[in-house]
Amino acid sequence: MTKVEAVKKRKTKIIKDPKKRGEWAESVFMARAGEQGLAVSKPWGDSKSFDFVVGSPGRFVSVQVKSTTFVMGGGYMCTVRQNNERYRRGAFDFLAAYVIPEDVWYIVPEGKFAGRATLILCSNSGEAKYEGFREAWKLLREATDSHPTNTALGGAPTDEPVPKFPRNALERVQASMNYARKRMGFGDTDEEG
Repeated sequence: MTKVEAVKKRKTKIIKDPKKRGEWAESVFMARAGEQGLAVSKPWGDSKSFDFVVGSPGRFVSVQVKSTTFVMGGGYMCTVRQNNERYRRGAFDFLAAYVIPEDVWYIVPEGKFAGRATLILCSNSGEAKYEGFREAWKLLREATDSHPTNTALGGAPTDEPVPKFPRNALERVQASMNYARKRMGFGDTDEEG
C-alpha cells in the first residue's frame, strides 16, 4: 500500500467535544474553500451570526459552518441553531454543513431552508431535499462574482452597474450622501455628488 492509498483509507477520528469539533470543522472549511479558489476571512470573535465571509470588497457573502456525525432517517441530521435558538432570517447568506463521516460538504443558500432548525443530509431517501447542494462550491463562487443582487442568493439579477468601492474618505462620504438622497426620494444623483 502506497502512502497516498494509506491517507485515502484513513478514517477521520471524530472529535467528541462539540466545541472543539466545530472549531476543527471551521478549519476544514477554510482549507476546502481555499482549494476551490475562494478568498475566506474570519471575523474577530465569535459573537456574529456567521463564521466566515467569502469574496472580495463589494462582493462578500456570509457563511455559517456546521458539522454533523449524527445518523438519523437514512442520513445525517445537521442542527442549525445558535444558543439553542433558530437563526433569524438573514443572519447569514449560506450554510456550509460538513458531514464528517462521509467527508462531504453541503453549501446551501439560507433561503432554501429558512426557518428550519435541522436538515437531513447524505440521505438516500426519496425526500432528500439537499442533495443538489452537495459540494456546491460553485454557489459561493457565483455569489461573489456577480452583481450585488444575484441569483445565487435568490435575488433577481439587475441591470444596475456593480457599485464602485470607495477608495478614500471623500468617496465614502459622497457615496453615503448619494445613498441618503436616493433613499429620501430626491431621485437619481450623479457620481460626483
